[in-house]
Amino acid sequence: MEETKVILVDNNDNEIGFISKTEAHQKAVLHRAISVFVVNSAGEWLIQQRAIEKYHSAGLWTNTCCSHPLPGETNAIAATRRLQEEMGIENCMLTKLFNFTYLEELENGLTEHELDHVYLGFSDQLPNMNAEEVMNFRYITFDELKSDVAKNPDAFTVWFRRIFERVQQHIETLQN
Repeated sequence: MEETKVILVDNNDNEIGFISKTEAHQKAVLHRAISVFVVNSAGEWLIQQRAIEKYHSAGLWTNTCCSHPLPGETNAIAATRRLQEEMGIENCMLTKLFNFTYLEELENGLTEHELDHVYLGFSDQLPNMNAEEVMNFRYITFDELKSDVAKNPDAFTVWFRRIFERVQQHIETLQN
Protein backbone atom coordinates (compact mmCIF):
# COMPACT_ATOMS: atom_id res chain seq x y z
CA MET A 1 0.00 0.00 0.00
CA GLU A 2 1.33 3.42 -0.98
CA GLU A 3 2.01 5.83 1.85
CA THR A 4 -0.18 8.91 2.26
CA LYS A 5 1.01 11.97 0.34
CA VAL A 6 1.14 15.46 1.83
CA ILE A 7 0.93 18.75 -0.04
CA LEU A 8 4.18 20.66 -0.47
CA VAL A 9 3.74 24.44 -0.32
CA ASP A 10 5.82 27.58 -0.63
CA ASN A 11 5.93 30.25 2.10
CA ASN A 12 2.69 31.76 0.72
CA ASP A 13 0.84 28.41 0.92
CA ASN A 14 0.88 27.90 -2.84
CA GLU A 15 0.81 24.21 -3.71
CA ILE A 16 4.04 23.10 -5.39
CA GLY A 17 3.81 19.31 -5.33
CA PHE A 18 3.29 16.17 -3.28
CA ILE A 19 5.57 13.94 -1.21
CA SER A 20 5.10 10.99 1.12
CA LYS A 21 4.37 11.98 4.70
CA THR A 22 7.45 10.19 6.03
CA GLU A 23 9.72 11.74 3.43
CA ALA A 24 8.35 15.23 4.20
CA HIS A 25 9.38 14.79 7.85
CA GLN A 26 12.74 13.22 6.98
CA LYS A 27 13.69 16.00 4.54
CA ALA A 28 12.16 18.87 6.57
CA VAL A 29 10.29 20.24 3.55
CA LEU A 30 7.47 22.73 4.04
CA HIS A 31 4.07 21.09 3.76
CA ARG A 32 0.46 21.88 4.63
CA ALA A 33 -1.10 20.74 7.90
CA ILE A 34 -4.26 21.28 9.95
CA SER A 35 -4.80 21.54 13.71
CA VAL A 36 -8.23 21.38 15.32
CA PHE A 37 -9.16 22.61 18.80
CA VAL A 38 -12.55 21.73 20.33
CA VAL A 39 -14.00 23.40 23.42
CA ASN A 40 -17.14 22.24 25.24
CA SER A 41 -19.98 24.39 26.64
CA ALA A 42 -18.25 24.46 30.05
CA GLY A 43 -15.27 26.16 28.39
CA GLU A 44 -13.04 23.09 28.74
CA TRP A 45 -10.57 22.17 26.03
CA LEU A 46 -10.65 18.65 24.60
CA ILE A 47 -7.05 17.49 24.26
CA GLN A 48 -5.72 14.12 23.16
CA GLN A 49 -2.72 12.01 24.00
CA ARG A 50 -1.21 10.69 20.79
CA ALA A 51 -1.05 6.92 20.41
CA ILE A 52 2.22 5.32 21.44
CA GLU A 53 2.54 3.79 17.94
CA LYS A 54 2.68 7.20 16.21
CA TYR A 55 5.88 7.69 14.20
CA HIS A 56 6.64 10.96 15.98
CA SER A 57 5.51 12.76 19.13
CA ALA A 58 4.10 9.44 20.40
CA GLY A 59 2.42 9.60 23.79
CA LEU A 60 2.45 13.40 23.90
CA TRP A 61 -0.58 15.56 24.67
CA THR A 62 -1.84 17.85 21.92
CA ASN A 63 -4.87 19.58 20.47
CA THR A 64 -8.08 17.70 19.69
CA CYS A 65 -6.70 16.47 16.37
CA CYS A 66 -4.07 17.30 13.80
CA SER A 67 -3.09 15.98 10.42
CA HIS A 68 -2.46 16.87 6.78
CA PRO A 69 -4.92 17.58 3.98
CA LEU A 70 -4.82 15.01 1.21
CA PRO A 71 -3.95 16.08 -2.34
CA GLY A 72 -7.06 17.75 -3.79
CA GLU A 73 -8.69 18.18 -0.36
CA THR A 74 -9.43 21.58 1.17
CA ASN A 75 -8.10 22.43 4.63
CA ALA A 76 -11.64 22.71 6.02
CA ILE A 77 -12.65 19.29 4.68
CA ALA A 78 -9.44 17.77 6.06
CA ALA A 79 -10.10 19.28 9.50
CA THR A 80 -13.64 17.88 9.61
CA ARG A 81 -12.52 14.49 8.28
CA ARG A 82 -9.71 14.11 10.81
CA LEU A 83 -11.90 15.21 13.72
CA GLN A 84 -14.23 12.34 12.80
CA GLU A 85 -11.44 9.82 12.12
CA GLU A 86 -9.37 10.54 15.23
CA MET A 87 -11.98 11.49 17.81
CA GLY A 88 -15.29 10.27 16.37
CA ILE A 89 -16.78 13.76 16.66
CA GLU A 90 -19.31 14.63 13.97
CA ASN A 91 -21.41 17.68 13.22
CA CYS A 92 -18.96 20.10 14.80
CA MET A 93 -18.84 23.36 12.88
CA LEU A 94 -15.23 24.48 12.59
CA THR A 95 -14.00 28.03 12.15
CA LYS A 96 -10.58 28.87 10.72
CA LEU A 97 -8.66 30.99 13.22
CA PHE A 98 -5.23 31.53 11.64
CA ASN A 99 -2.29 29.76 10.10
CA PHE A 100 1.36 29.74 11.08
CA THR A 101 4.60 28.22 9.87
CA TYR A 102 7.06 26.43 12.10
CA LEU A 103 10.23 24.38 11.86
CA GLU A 104 11.11 22.06 14.76
CA GLU A 105 13.36 19.05 15.10
CA LEU A 106 11.64 15.97 16.53
CA GLU A 107 12.88 12.61 17.77
CA ASN A 108 14.02 9.85 15.40
CA GLY A 109 15.79 12.30 13.08
CA LEU A 110 12.46 13.76 11.90
CA THR A 111 11.53 17.42 11.51
CA GLU A 112 8.21 19.23 11.45
CA HIS A 113 8.21 22.00 8.84
CA GLU A 114 4.58 22.87 8.41
CA LEU A 115 2.29 25.62 7.32
CA ASP A 116 -0.46 24.76 9.79
CA HIS A 117 -4.06 25.92 9.40
CA VAL A 118 -5.72 26.17 12.83
CA TYR A 119 -9.45 25.53 13.36
CA LEU A 120 -11.76 25.89 16.36
CA GLY A 121 -15.04 24.13 17.09
CA PHE A 122 -17.47 23.93 19.97
CA SER A 123 -19.03 20.59 20.88
CA ASP A 124 -20.32 18.63 23.85
CA GLN A 125 -20.20 15.33 21.95
CA LEU A 126 -18.06 12.83 23.86
CA PRO A 127 -15.15 11.48 21.82
CA ASN A 128 -15.12 7.97 20.46
CA MET A 129 -11.37 7.87 19.92
CA ASN A 130 -9.57 5.86 17.29
CA ALA A 131 -7.03 3.78 19.25
CA GLU A 132 -4.63 3.76 16.29
CA GLU A 133 -4.38 7.56 16.58
CA VAL A 134 -5.23 8.41 20.18
CA MET A 135 -4.45 6.64 23.46
CA ASN A 136 -6.29 9.00 25.80
CA PHE A 137 -8.20 12.25 25.98
CA ARG A 138 -9.27 14.68 28.66
CA TYR A 139 -11.13 17.91 29.18
CA ILE A 140 -9.20 20.71 30.86
CA THR A 141 -9.73 24.40 31.56
CA PHE A 142 -7.38 26.84 29.89
CA ASP A 143 -5.87 27.91 33.23
CA GLU A 144 -5.17 24.28 34.20
CA LEU A 145 -3.75 23.64 30.74
CA LYS A 146 -1.48 26.69 30.86
CA SER A 147 -0.18 25.59 34.26
CA ASP A 148 0.36 22.00 33.07
CA VAL A 149 2.28 23.14 29.95
CA ALA A 150 4.48 25.40 32.11
CA LYS A 151 5.26 22.56 34.55
CA ASN A 152 5.55 19.75 31.99
CA PRO A 153 6.37 21.22 28.56
CA ASP A 154 7.91 17.98 27.30
CA ALA A 155 4.57 16.22 27.80
CA PHE A 156 3.07 18.30 24.95
CA THR A 157 3.74 18.43 21.21
CA VAL A 158 5.95 21.21 19.88
CA TRP A 159 3.19 22.73 17.73
CA PHE A 160 0.69 22.72 20.58
CA ARG A 161 3.07 24.60 22.87
CA ARG A 162 3.56 27.22 20.15
CA ILE A 163 -0.13 28.02 19.55
CA PHE A 164 -2.38 27.13 22.48
CA GLU A 165 -2.22 30.62 24.02
CA ARG A 166 -2.94 32.23 20.66
CA VAL A 167 -6.00 29.97 20.29
CA GLN A 168 -7.19 31.12 23.72
CA GLN A 169 -6.92 34.76 22.60
CA HIS A 170 -9.21 33.96 19.66
CA ILE A 171 -11.69 32.19 21.97
CA GLU A 172 -11.78 35.24 24.25
CA THR A 173 -12.36 37.52 21.25
CA LEU A 174 -15.24 35.32 20.07
CA GLN A 175 -16.82 35.40 23.54
CA ASN A 176 -16.77 39.21 23.74
